[in-house]
Amino acid sequence: MSVIVTDSGFAADDWTKGFVAEFETAAANDVAALDLASDTSPESLSNLLSSVEMIRVDFPSAADGRGFTIARQLRLMGYKGRLRAKGHVLADQYAMARRSGFDEVEISDDLAARQPEDQWLFRADWQAHDYQSRLRAKS
Repeated sequence: MSVIVTDSGFAADDWTKGFVAEFETAAANDVAALDLASDTSPESLSNLLSSVEMIRVDFPSAADGRGFTIARQLRLMGYKGRLRAKGHVLADQYAMARRSGFDEVEISDDLAARQPEDQWLFRADWQAHDYQSRLRAKS
């Protein structure tokens, strides 16, 4: 199972439409959600962005930040749907995930046990605690 993390804390996964990993299949069959590997080029999805409801980006390790770049590029390309980070995202990385464009993070039950909800909620006020805001406040 998995746990969904949002600014409100932990929740059960409410997505029931499944995910497709092959983009050619997605283009041919009106698919609701895509599963992206961390080495996916967002430009390859440009023709699908208006029709896909959710995109889930894999984080194979906590040290692999390519998913943050993918999220930012998708948002800059105009993607308005639900964007989810999945895998090895740590509570310390939650603010970065939100700033780069993710709406939520999907973690394993195991990770949720090691990093309980209070650690994620501590970072849920991600808009107020970035270094640029602190610099502007000092000016």
